[in-house]
Amino acid sequence: MADDCGCTGIRTCLQCEENKKSKNIFKDEQSKKTMKKYEFCILCGETFLVDRECLHRKDVGNVKIKLEGITVIQDFINEIEEETIVADIEKTVWKPSQSGRRKQDFGPQVNFKKRKLKLVNFTGLPQFSKVLVERMWSSVPHLSDFQPVELCNLEYTPNRGSSIDPHFDDFWVWGERLVTLNLLSDSSLTFSVSGDTDNIEVSVPMPRRSLIIVQGPARYEWKHAIKRQDILSRRIAVTLRELAQDFCEGGKSYTVGHELIRTALSFKGESVQVSIKKDREG
Repeated sequence: MADDCGCTGIRTCLQCEENKKSKNIFKDEQSKKTMKKYEFCILCGETFLVDRECLHRKDVGNVKIKLEGITVIQDFINEIEEETIVADIEKTVWKPSQSGRRKQDFGPQVNFKKRKLKLVNFTGLPQFSKVLVERMWSSVPHLSDFQPVELCNLEYTPNRGSSIDPHFDDFWVWGERLVTLNLLSDSSLTFSVSGDTDNIEVSVPMPRRSLIIVQGPARYEWKHAIKRQDILSRRIAVTLRELAQDFCEGGKSYTVGHELIRTALSFKGESVQVSIKKDREG
């Protein structure tokens, strides 16, 4: 494959699996617990068993699994807007990332282990995102006060076996709401939680050009993932994150947070990778 592989540790993609780069390719880390799989209805917010149909707010086989904190807004942008946004994204170089993905970062560099932020290469969110954020403020009531300070574009393709393992986004620096615009193809976001006797998965559809908001229990109690089998054609995810409470007004790191918000919402940014390269070239 033409693209470089960005996998390290236990992460793998089709490229490094073919090259036998990973020592953990065949390692099965799945729990011996029974896996129960459900699907989420983006119309009524109820869950239903994979082999059944949602009856919209009716009792579907007494399913009581609740996945709270998910909002999916279909057709948040139109086809022409999608084409324009993708064209703008393609102007920035892609960097190989873990598990067969490629990425573009617009945000502070974060050392999650040491809990440190590096702002020097952060110049703001990209210009194309201004119209998206302003639309969130004006048309989505529970995003009217959303102040993103980080935007990450992630590219998924089936030929690289792109995916992302179940995980929580960091709680120290990132706040309540995670917001993603889904471009170029339909996909699914899989949420999982481990119970006393069962592992539970809930698959949430992400239609093309939809906006998905993750908050509340879905943010703090359920891990989320993108499964390899749910990437059927090229997909670009534009994810925006806000700051945790410590960086907001009244928090101990408010001064840093205020500067991050001011820089981010200038919408004059270039990717961190480009900024670092310019800095090195001097």
